[in-house]
Amino acid sequence: MEPESAWQLQRDPDGLAWLLLDKPGASTNVLSKDVLHGLDTQLAALERDPPRGLVLRSTKPNGFVAGADIKEFRELDSVENAFELVRSGQRVLDRLEALPCPTVAALHGFALGGGLELALACRYRVAIGDERLALGLPEVQLGIHPGFGGTVRSVRLLGARAALDLMLTGRTIRADRALQLGLVDRLVANEAELIETARGLVQEPPAPQCPPLTERALSWPLLRRFVRSSVLKPVRARAEPKHYPAPFAIVDLWARYGARGAAAYEAEAHSIAQLFQTETSRNLVRVFLLQDRLKALGNQAAAATLQHVHVVGAGVMGGDIAAWCAARGFEVTLQDRSEEQLRPALERARALFERRLRDPARVAAAVDRLRGDVPGAGTNSADVVIEAIFENLEAKCSLYATLEPDLKPTALLATNTSSIVLESLSASLQRPGRLLGLHFFNPVAQMPLVEVVHTPDTEPQMLELALAFTRRIDKLPLPCRSSPGFLVNRVLVPYLLEAMHAASAGLPLALIDQAAVDFGMPVGPVELADVVGLDVCRHVGRIVAEALGRRPPDLADLEARVAAGKLGRKSGEGFYVWADGKAVKPPPGSQIPPPDLTDRLILALLNECVACLREGLVADADLVDAGVIFGAGFAPFRGGPLHYARQRGIEATVARLQELAARYGPRFEPDPGWERLA
Repeated sequence: MEPESAWQLQRDPDGLAWLLLDKPGASTNVLSKDVLHGLDTQLAALERDPPRGLVLRSTKPNGFVAGADIKEFRELDSVENAFELVRSGQRVLDRLEALPCPTVAALHGFALGGGLELALACRYRVAIGDERLALGLPEVQLGIHPGFGGTVRSVRLLGARAALDLMLTGRTIRADRALQLGLVDRLVANEAELIETARGLVQEPPAPQCPPLTERALSWPLLRRFVRSSVLKPVRARAEPKHYPAPFAIVDLWARYGARGAAAYEAEAHSIAQLFQTETSRNLVRVFLLQDRLKALGNQAAAATLQHVHVVGAGVMGGDIAAWCAARGFEVTLQDRSEEQLRPALERARALFERRLRDPARVAAAVDRLRGDVPGAGTNSADVVIEAIFENLEAKCSLYATLEPDLKPTALLATNTSSIVLESLSASLQRPGRLLGLHFFNPVAQMPLVEVVHTPDTEPQMLELALAFTRRIDKLPLPCRSSPGFLVNRVLVPYLLEAMHAASAGLPLALIDQAAVDFGMPVGPVELADVVGLDVCRHVGRIVAEALGRRPPDLADLEARVAAGKLGRKSGEGFYVWADGKAVKPPPGSQIPPPDLTDRLILALLNECVACLREGLVADADLVDAGVIFGAGFAPFRGGPLHYARQRGIEATVARLQELAARYGPRFEPDPGWERLA
């Protein structure tokens, strides 16, 4: 039986053809092999009987095309297979571009990756310019680059600087910026205008978009080699070629071919085929699928009726949680003991809105949604109440005693505690099963993960609501069993403590950080401690170490800094002095990290991950990996800590832990869970 086609071709009395995309059985359109094959079949028919013009549209309400089918990437078991897949896709889009009539991509929602490449193969692009519009070429985040002609057509349309920036950063472009760049020819307000404007473009086609001569000149052979070095400078500052080869491949393709001629397309296909086979790409695809799994854990429909969030505690975490919820459309009341204590949080919130929302009307609406509430009047009308006061069991329990009588029966009560187990916090509640942990990470606006902490006694509907709420605010929920430090802080404690061990032995702090960064971590453990806050690190470290019966290293230096108010980035000084949001580190000089330092740091973290898996803090090894990647920033190109251990070899990893234990002591003794993992 012939599979149902994703494409429907309609012809109207004016001689226009409308090619409508609706991939069967999928909530989102992707350019899978069958979708590309179906497009090829339709284009063959249009070549035989050319219309006056052609409009491509998606009939799915969420957007145009999200990109290629990522799951098919895993089937590419050789460079040859990958090359042929890419070349076949290129040929389909070449066929679209070569049609002897005007072509328009009518866009709404998103057009990403291969979806934008499909739109680039059309002569014109028109889009609904609302806040949902997101256009981009994010392939670099999967360790590859555009492969269906995007490295060529984007440069031809936008010029080298704008196109390279689009591909190298992987960022999405919003409506006004897309029009300014020339990525779209027209912006419209709604679907009816989209159809009429697309019709007008094919009936009276204007001259196609073209970058100015100054931009086109950058791709001339004599200039490319000079421009290449300036383009590569910021790339090298963000990525190492051995860890992330894709951005360097993007620059090389442009520098060699200048987005000109058939050779540029073939070189693109050869390049991406090679990248598909790298460990980096395979691991980044794995991370993408882990992210999809976390997204699927929260059914947003379960949180559809939630409108009002009440946050208690206007410190850095509480204030930023409140601001994030307001930015995501919730009515938010923020409670603290005085207007003076609320003011910094409200000022930070406005800065967040201006940075994220940009449009003055949207900023003003978000500001209106966030209100200071010293008496806590918002408690009795809130759908979600989040406690974010300081880490003290008695203070939190005392607060719950005042909050609980005012809560709606259906309201979710959550704590942002970073270390205290729920069983202790909920013991005095009338309904202990309604309390959950919603553990956000600092900085709230940047860190995607929220640990949704629960106990065996947690009410199932509250857990479902907490997961759904987390997705409503566009975060990734990780269901996690209540335990000291939960998952992320639990695995970070031995990592950070090992850095303190190394510092106590006289190693420079910047050198310790460098060892972790060379491995691929976004920042080193010392800088991370400053970002988290030295007071928080000390407190969480004590709780986890005591609960697990472990002896911490000599923390006299840490204690002295905390006592002096040197708490890290938030106070301007911790282990490092901070200026303009960045750590000022002394130059490393000629000293290099000891050869075992990286293993000491990373294997301490891996060993704790295995312990967490053995104890069942999360459901399986993939969720451990997801939590530590999205919550702690573990090097994404390595695919997660437990995945990295498997790639390294379980036996070899255990043997290395045993070597370190013989040299440095029992803190490196392999956890019993390694046997099960093997």
